[in-house]
Amino acid sequence: MNYSLISGQASVSEKQVRNTIQLFEEGATLPFISRYRKEATGGLDEVQIGAIKDAWQKQLEVEKRREAILKNIEEQGKLTPELKKQITGVFSLVELEDLYLPYRQKRKTRASLAIEKGLEPLARLIFSGKENDPENKAGSFVNEQVKTADEALQGARDIMAEWISENQDARTRIRNLFQRSALITSKVKKKKQEDGIKYKDYFEFSEPLSRIPSHRLLAIRRGEEEGFLSVDISPDEDDALEALDRIFVRGSNACKDQIELAVEDGYKRLLKPSIETEFSNLSKDKADVSAIQIFTENLRQLLLASPLGQKNVIAIDPGYRTGCKVVVLDGQGTLVADKVLYPFDKSNEASATLGDLISKYKIEAIAVGNGTAGRETEDFVKKILNMLDKSDEIGLFSVSEQGASIYSASDVAREEFPDKDVTVRGSVSIGRRLMDPLAELVKIDPKSIGVGQYQHDVDQNSLKNALDVVVESCVNSVGVNLNTASKHLLRYVSGLGPALAQNIVEFRSKNGNFKSRQQLLKVPRLGAKAFEQAAGFLRIENGTNPLDNSAVHPESYPIVEKMAKDVGATVKDLVQKQELRKQLDPVKYISGTIGLPTLKDILQELEKPSRDPRTPVKKFEFDSSVRKPEDLKVGMVLPGIVTNITAFGAFVDVGVKQDGLVHLSQMADKFIRDPNEVVRLQQIVTVKVTEVDLARKRIALSMKGIF
Repeated sequence: MNYSLISGQASVSEKQVRNTIQLFEEGATLPFISRYRKEATGGLDEVQIGAIKDAWQKQLEVEKRREAILKNIEEQGKLTPELKKQITGVFSLVELEDLYLPYRQKRKTRASLAIEKGLEPLARLIFSGKENDPENKAGSFVNEQVKTADEALQGARDIMAEWISENQDARTRIRNLFQRSALITSKVKKKKQEDGIKYKDYFEFSEPLSRIPSHRLLAIRRGEEEGFLSVDISPDEDDALEALDRIFVRGSNACKDQIELAVEDGYKRLLKPSIETEFSNLSKDKADVSAIQIFTENLRQLLLASPLGQKNVIAIDPGYRTGCKVVVLDGQGTLVADKVLYPFDKSNEASATLGDLISKYKIEAIAVGNGTAGRETEDFVKKILNMLDKSDEIGLFSVSEQGASIYSASDVAREEFPDKDVTVRGSVSIGRRLMDPLAELVKIDPKSIGVGQYQHDVDQNSLKNALDVVVESCVNSVGVNLNTASKHLLRYVSGLGPALAQNIVEFRSKNGNFKSRQQLLKVPRLGAKAFEQAAGFLRIENGTNPLDNSAVHPESYPIVEKMAKDVGATVKDLVQKQELRKQLDPVKYISGTIGLPTLKDILQELEKPSRDPRTPVKKFEFDSSVRKPEDLKVGMVLPGIVTNITAFGAFVDVGVKQDGLVHLSQMADKFIRDPNEVVRLQQIVTVKVTEVDLARKRIALSMKGIF
């Protein structure tokens, strides 16, 4: 393992790399290492540890491929000491594949057919540049298989072309040329203009590959895959041929002519397509990484959105013709009652029913889905709250319905509510999303939540892995209530997974609530390693040990107990009384295994045990004068909510059932590179309407010059 290489790639010290990889090899998870092994990693954060893990895994792939290549070449009897030294001395898949290329088993090629005809000696003679009369020499190779001297020369050039395309120096130089100056060019295919009109911007398009943004490249790739665009990636052809000529063209003028023809053929037919495919894949991978980063950041923000907390809630999935599906949830998110109301039929029955539900169940908040009839349903609820004189007492919140329908039809929802239809399940999801977005959204495939861009165009395995890392990070940063969490939330706790999460829920159901973290060791198949990884992220309210409701890890309980003893108090007193904590000097408790970073974390946690890093939820109302795009006028200044963030800007809901775009250039009065410098998902913002294109269903907004 090349720790030095990983150190450079991750921009951390080699010692940090070694220690971090050792922890991974011992079965530690990323959240655990980041939170509880700061002494070993030198205080690396999750991003840095993740970078080490990625680089380490890529090196493992290289090592696996290296072993396979060495074995294959050895089986061919062609593994010389020099070649073995070359292969063991490179650490990238590209360099490995270049070295392996001449030994790779190929299907029949023009060069292999020419070799079978006995033309390799002629090719070697010309390639050396020492033959003064190649045409005459070719005549001596004419036989039953080779009819003419021209055919012999053509065969020789085919062999030379393959040598050129497989030459490591040639591939490196052409690769560098692609890196510096390749253009990506797209053109509309014949007779596809009308059907492919959505790709009109790329009908005649060219841009340096090194500078094309990920969203443009992914759009071009999609247009190509759908059969509307033809795409080419290449540098200037003359520059490429000149670079190759400098390597290979030498010797007598007659030989030079033949080699130049072989160079041109080798580049156009073999080398250029090979490197183009390589750069096409590399650029796609790069675009994928960028798009996935946007998606994961959006998902992180959405998962860590402000929670309402444990309140009695009414949740409403609005509807005109089919009515509004209303559910009542208690503080634990348990379904208490469900109704269908028809507030738009001009009868008083819906008003009376909603009023009764509010009074009977002591409702503290009302969540209304933001889909069809959402604004109108909010008006109806406001009217009832005013009639009951509870508009200041009960919060009214608009909640995104994105993904609720996916949940309502899922196996998860059917398991939770086998006797309820999808409309009730959807309303429950809306209410729970208000109470705790994180706990509810983990039940939905992240790709269905509706944030990010081009999520269906990027590599799906990479996307899933990245999203799983984000969900795991968010769940563990917030912490999980061991006695109320669903198995869907528990599965993302460090060290658990689906099987242990199910076992915990079954144990809890059979034995009642957990009284201490140590009880986890009684859960079937939950051993010491899983306990070590998970315990610090699980919370127990009102348990036997106050530290069980904190992020202090059980392995550190003896330290806290010693701290309490040193100030003549109990652990409970130490948690509750700041004056006792002020008497503590963390340096006094440094040992061979516990350093200052962990001690500082412990003291910080004692200040606010089980603190939720998420900010409280805020009430929000759209401008009552706008309900549909036709109501918008250029120059209007409106409140809105950020619903999606992309590389080129942010989409904002201003209450007209169609999001507007704040382009990157319109997000601030200063230059910014990333929308996340200015906005966050679900953030309440003020925007100005700059354009309304009803025909194309586009709303342009600006945040510049608004104070």
